[in-house]
Amino acid sequence: MRIIFMGTPDFAVPSLDILVQNGFDVVAVITATDKYGGRGGKQLIESAVKKYAVERNIPVLQPKNLKAPDFVEELRGYRADLQVVVAFRMLPEVVWNMPPRGTFNLHGSLLPRYRGAAPINWAVMRGDTETGVTTFFLRHEIDTGDVLLRRRMDIGRHETAGSVHDRMMLLGAQATLDSVRMIEGGNYELQPQDDTAATKAPKIFTDTCEINFAQPTSEVFDFIRGLSPYPTAWTTLEGKKLKLFRVLPDATPTDLPPGSFLFENGSLRIATADGSIQVLSLQLAGKRRMEVAEFLNGYRPHGG
Repeated sequence: MRIIFMGTPDFAVPSLDILVQNGFDVVAVITATDKYGGRGGKQLIESAVKKYAVERNIPVLQPKNLKAPDFVEELRGYRADLQVVVAFRMLPEVVWNMPPRGTFNLHGSLLPRYRGAAPINWAVMRGDTETGVTTFFLRHEIDTGDVLLRRRMDIGRHETAGSVHDRMMLLGAQATLDSVRMIEGGNYELQPQDDTAATKAPKIFTDTCEINFAQPTSEVFDFIRGLSPYPTAWTTLEGKKLKLFRVLPDATPTDLPPGSFLFENGSLRIATADGSIQVLSLQLAGKRRMEVAEFLNGYRPHGG
């Protein structure tokens, strides 16, 4: 069975690797175009999937326009039986409807819960105790296709989106392999999604990462860990953006208004509606990320 794999970030690499390691014929990879970044924007950055494919001599396609006739013809020339999508952009019908065995996508939630671009972040931000991955066949509406399989995993109370992401990469890889084997053997039964149970996980922007400390401690805690380490929850300290990476909830009541900073006994807490958040790891604008003890060692509050 000839397979085209589509993906871009680190999250997709284990899924590609597990197919290669299990002897499946990945005839080409489609990934994002190279971009300039790094210091001064002068470094050409290749996707994690491209780097993997190049190391293993798998042909790489990097189309700017997925509807371009030249690309569509080139893709058709690979005569793929199946296309596998992991962390890639939306596909036009001319692409996803091309292979005879279809195109399936690996999604980082238990669909129909958290349809959209940021399912891991939203699951942690909402305080969920369980998430998982879903494979489904693509169709027009995003994340709505019939389900091949679901695999569940717990979310620890103190986990960040980053740690869930890293564990989910491996769970997703196994789900990808299982899905390909099911399709190869023809032994699967598709399950339609219940649209009435759907929730959304839209893309997250910097403005929406600002912390509202007027909320209960538990909600502030979930919000911060759900955005850590990226795109990162933030507040301001003396007019400068302060990113928070690791925090702990503290139920001890304070008499200070929500959002007030408490510097005491070598620690930093920020008041919430019903307690406070103890800061463990942070980054002030213009500085590197550091542990709170190092930060406090060099920080002098205005008027302090």
